[in-house]
Amino acid sequence: MVHQYINNGLHIVLDVHSGSIHLVDEVVYDLIPAVENALQDLFGSAAGSPEREVSADALLASVTRDTDLGERYPHSELTEGIEEILSLRAAETLFADDAYADAVETFEHRETVVKALCLNIAHDCNLRCAYCFADEGAYHGDRRGLMSLEVGKAALDFLVAHSGNRRNLEVDFFGGEPLLNWPVVKALVEYGRSIEAEHHKNFRFTLTTNGTLLNEEILQFVNREMGNIVLSIDGRKEINDRMRPRAGGQGTYDDIVPKFLEVAKSRHGVRYFVRGTFTHANLDFSEDVRHLADLGFTQISVEPVVASPDDWYAIREEDVPELCAEYDRLAQLYLERRREGRPFHFFHFNIDLEGGPCVAKRLSGCGSGCEYLGVTPWGELYPCHQFVGNRDFLMGNVFEGITRTDIADRFRASNVYTRPECAGCFARYYCSGGCAANAWNFTGSIDGNYAVGCALERKRVECAIMIKAVEAMEKGEEVS
Repeated sequence: MVHQYINNGLHIVLDVHSGSIHLVDEVVYDLIPAVENALQDLFGSAAGSPEREVSADALLASVTRDTDLGERYPHSELTEGIEEILSLRAAETLFADDAYADAVETFEHRETVVKALCLNIAHDCNLRCAYCFADEGAYHGDRRGLMSLEVGKAALDFLVAHSGNRRNLEVDFFGGEPLLNWPVVKALVEYGRSIEAEHHKNFRFTLTTNGTLLNEEILQFVNREMGNIVLSIDGRKEINDRMRPRAGGQGTYDDIVPKFLEVAKSRHGVRYFVRGTFTHANLDFSEDVRHLADLGFTQISVEPVVASPDDWYAIREEDVPELCAEYDRLAQLYLERRREGRPFHFFHFNIDLEGGPCVAKRLSGCGSGCEYLGVTPWGELYPCHQFVGNRDFLMGNVFEGITRTDIADRFRASNVYTRPECAGCFARYYCSGGCAANAWNFTGSIDGNYAVGCALERKRVECAIMIKAVEAMEKGEEVS
């Protein structure tokens, strides 16, 4: 499978199955689909198999017979281009066979261990964000409440007991607003540290907070004990305060920005993210990223809202072209700031073209429902935090363990090959099929696809690859 596109004046070719990226000239760019069709006519699905030899002359004859390329380019240029394509084919970096298809059945029945928990430490919140998927902390009727220390300890014990030989374990303190339950957060970190050596484990704690209750004492503890902190802010003051007001309607921007800047400074510009959400109200979201970068933040994530089409702030299908153009603008801003010596990192532009994630992550992503679970304040287990409150997905609890193994089996088997819409998608090994919760909410199946989300993900992948290509060229590195 090959994906071709033009971005920032570059002719970019992605060989999906090998993960290889090629920057080519216009002749080769136009030749690739014609040569692929000719190879498929000759060899069928084995078009990429380099042991099946074919001459450049034979392909030139086919291409000039079946396309208008012979009229558009001199035969000498076409021959040279075909030879370049054949060399890439011989190196198995173009028209590569699908290396994962034969292994997917084994993958579906792989042994899994729990490696991460999202602890909903507080089913309550002091903000009333318009788009909150957690229903302002109540999780759609699940009920409000704070996790007890007893339940939290049982959750960490559950994670240790079900993590097999995995040493590094991830725990995210989530809500609602977790700082409403700060004494328990602090006590659980201390408890986790106290059992690490005995079990040969290492807890990596993360805190996700709206920042309104953040103070110096909390920040010192977080900096000492937590690997990451996620700070919620939507960008420009008018956008943030419209979407993220307090319970009384007051804005939060003026309160949280100084605190967040102190967090970034105290963590030396790393191990944090300012994380925002854009909606139909700010389709020009690149301006919110620009604003956050201008404030001095260097670790930025601004992501599209996922909402019912009936919600006024929901992103609509007709918004997608404008948002794709906005990602292009953001990519240009990203490159400009790097050249100016004041770079920032944008979460969705982080992409590894060298080795990338392991096969399991490429095929199934976050591992929700089997490797990653959400825990309610009462110790109930769900496939992830976004399924909390949907009793059809209640898997068990931290005291008794997973009692609905059928749910875990269902999630374990879900991957890019069980999602029909992923079959022809070039981005499938980068998004790993997308979010199971979004798929369920929009299609009624965890193997479905949220169409708007998929369209935006494809655009983000294209921009990320273009950025990597430009950076390599500017460093003088070869891009084939």
